[in-house]
Amino acid sequence: MNEPRAWRVGFSPRRASALLLGSEAKASRGLKPTLHELKLVEWLRKAAGRSPQLVAGIGDDCAIYRPKSGEDVLLKSDQLIEGVHFRSDFAPGLIGERALARALSDIAAMGGEPRVCLVSLAVPRGRKEAWIKSFFRGLLRLALRTGVTLAGGDLAHADRIYCDVILIGAVPQGKALRRDRARAGDSLWVSGRLGKSWDRRIQPRLELGRRLLGCATACMDISDGLALDLHRLAKASGLAAEIDRVPLARGATLERGLYGGEDYELLFALPEGATAPPGAPRETTRIGKMTRGEPGNIRFRGRVIRPRGYDHFA
Repeated sequence: MNEPRAWRVGFSPRRASALLLGSEAKASRGLKPTLHELKLVEWLRKAAGRSPQLVAGIGDDCAIYRPKSGEDVLLKSDQLIEGVHFRSDFAPGLIGERALARALSDIAAMGGEPRVCLVSLAVPRGRKEAWIKSFFRGLLRLALRTGVTLAGGDLAHADRIYCDVILIGAVPQGKALRRDRARAGDSLWVSGRLGKSWDRRIQPRLELGRRLLGCATACMDISDGLALDLHRLAKASGLAAEIDRVPLARGATLERGLYGGEDYELLFALPEGATAPPGAPRETTRIGKMTRGEPGNIRFRGRVIRPRGYDHFA
């Protein structure tokens, strides 16, 4: 790719051939896609597969997604930026996997089923076709395991690796888990141990999210730190919260468990006296409860703590 030309949803071989012949080149600011790019797009089209609900995918100007009757559609956009969300020495397949996994964690937090995704990827000129294919192989392996179909996206050059994933999911109409429905007296739970390192593989808690439908009063994923994300859930619900324990990953400090990001576990509230649903991960732990008080106020072992965590703009 000699210029930052995009592979749009709809970069069809027919249109690309016309561009190569020059019939549209003048209308596209002189940017001519190469055969190398066309082969890459065709490879992606074949690798992506199809979904019964994806009426049109890679090869048309837009993807066409047809939800089932009785569903609410979930829409999620998530960015992955070199030096912010991953190190430059990460394997490309792991980067691709993480790009999708981060968005899947939010679908899980709403109790949803992931369906199709759009992936925009920008890479420095030194990243060759083999790197790009390895990135997508990692992403598509996770997509296959979680029932997601790649429906299209964008390819371009940039100064650093940048990826944006748009993920479409679905949940039974009116049943989505939300942050703003917790009630005073509800118990608080997390799905695993906190304070993990950011270079690990993310395990989206999709199955747990589905099991929480109809029993959890509120839910969200922990991506910016327990203290900050619980503050968000409590404030959305108009309540305060108390934490009496933090389940820590091996080697993690309490500081990291409370305020570190990149855990991608589910934080959820259950009615008072309820227990974790059958099939929940073994390490699912009760950590506290929702209380009346200043909305968003968090106490840890009786002491008010600040809602610190990862903040892009802090």
